[in-house]
Amino acid sequence: MLFLRKNNESKEFNRFFKNILGYVPRHTGLYHVALTHRSLSSVHNGHRINNERLEYLGDAVLGAVVAEFLYKKYPYQGEGFLTELRSKIVSRVSLNQLSKRIGLFDLIEYQHDSSGGFKSIGGDAFEALVGAMYIDKGYMFVRRVLIDRILRVHLDVDSMASMDWNFKSKLIDWGQKNRKKITFEVVRTIAQGNSSRRQYESRVSIDGEAQQSAIDFSIKASEQLAAEKTYKDLVAKGIIAK
Repeated sequence: MLFLRKNNESKEFNRFFKNILGYVPRHTGLYHVALTHRSLSSVHNGHRINNERLEYLGDAVLGAVVAEFLYKKYPYQGEGFLTELRSKIVSRVSLNQLSKRIGLFDLIEYQHDSSGGFKSIGGDAFEALVGAMYIDKGYMFVRRVLIDRILRVHLDVDSMASMDWNFKSKLIDWGQKNRKKITFEVVRTIAQGNSSRRQYESRVSIDGEAQQSAIDFSIKASEQLAAEKTYKDLVAKGIIAK
């Protein structure tokens, strides 16, 4: 397994791990890979080095930890509630905000002058960080850090549970009541560098007229985000009552 190492550790890097996550990494080079966006990939022995593989791993680990946490926190809630709340927590919107809130975003290395823009860079890096933690310290360590230092400190899970999320259903219900045809269409699939992961851009149309669009790593999530943007836009225009 390849770990890139940097000779000069920044004060911000060390402070983040000590103050936010509460530990000192053993393989610091691994974490630098987790914080390296594909726009600044390096090549080593013919392999591109960036955080995409760690992001893939961290996505699975994070999903498992959050699922267990919610299962125990809400012992009387059904599968639908738990699934929806997990989706809120691990959504790109939530993880992007979390990345900035805990100071992780400031540590990400990426090409700032890229014209393409990287809307999910913070959430991607957070998942890659989880993947790096898993390799460095193991599952039980990651589980403890995520629960004790992230979920219980930096996320108001109870508020997220009561937050209105299913804008797709709300938009469809409004359309049915007002004889409007609501449709969702995947207008673009975005490749993630050399990895097999894809992002999907979904767009809402009302009676054939294009509305808002959004991008996420699953079609379902991108549709939800596009529906939310469309619904809020209609509310702002006075078409849907608040």
